[in-house]
Amino acid sequence: MSGFGALSANYDGFIVDLWGVVHDGVRPYPGVLDCLARLTRSAKRVVFLSNAPRRAAKIGEALHEMGISEEFYAGIMSSGEAVHVALRDRTDEFGALGETVFHLGPSRDRGIFDTLPLREATTPAAADFILNTGPDDILGPQDPSVYQPFLDEGLRTNKPMVCANPDLEVIRDGQRIICAGLLAQMYESAGGKVIQRGKPDPAIYAPTLALLGTERHRTLAVGDSLRTDIAGAKAAGIDSCWVLSGIHALHAEEAPHEAEMAGLKPRAILSGFGW
Repeated sequence: MSGFGALSANYDGFIVDLWGVVHDGVRPYPGVLDCLARLTRSAKRVVFLSNAPRRAAKIGEALHEMGISEEFYAGIMSSGEAVHVALRDRTDEFGALGETVFHLGPSRDRGIFDTLPLREATTPAAADFILNTGPDDILGPQDPSVYQPFLDEGLRTNKPMVCANPDLEVIRDGQRIICAGLLAQMYESAGGKVIQRGKPDPAIYAPTLALLGTERHRTLAVGDSLRTDIAGAKAAGIDSCWVLSGIHALHAEEAPHEAEMAGLKPRAILSGFGW
């Protein structure tokens, strides 16, 4: 398809990924603000669902700075928000994690845990668990091997890891950068225990649909990642639209074959989230 307008008529609500669909980490993609404005004028509902390791309010502030107005969406759900709630309420596997955390990630992600009754350790060995929100600003987002010493120490001392961003990588202002999901993948492949919240886990769609307020069969998920967005929508029983503006920025003619090889059937494939 050439645009989102015709597709939108078949749905009442949209679960829209942020990084790779709405923006590139710095600015909105061309046509996105117009598309969101048209959906708003058509009385369609939009909830942003992001694997970002930050609280929903923080994400809203960042969107506002990019010029993405609150009038364009009904709510935000994120991996960071889901992890915060699970740590607060001690649901499922989070109940056995203990009270001392080692944070692997930048200080801007501390909102996930800094209001909770947790003690912070300076090393993985001194903690009960590792909270992985991704690369920090000191070692940088390019080379995952520089984080291996932290992973090795956690593995030696048998510490579980909570991953607050299942993404492996994103495109920021035209450059690929690694995410927490890649570090978690390294940890798990070496025998470590990893607990994740976010796409493609279908559990993240229940609170998202509650924010959206539309029926599942009248809801469309829009994302740029086959592995998280499109696979997650399939697992949740929701139609999907795959846009090629983010990590799968390939030639459009290659996209159907790539989706088929992944066992996925998005309802539509678009070059970007534009009307």
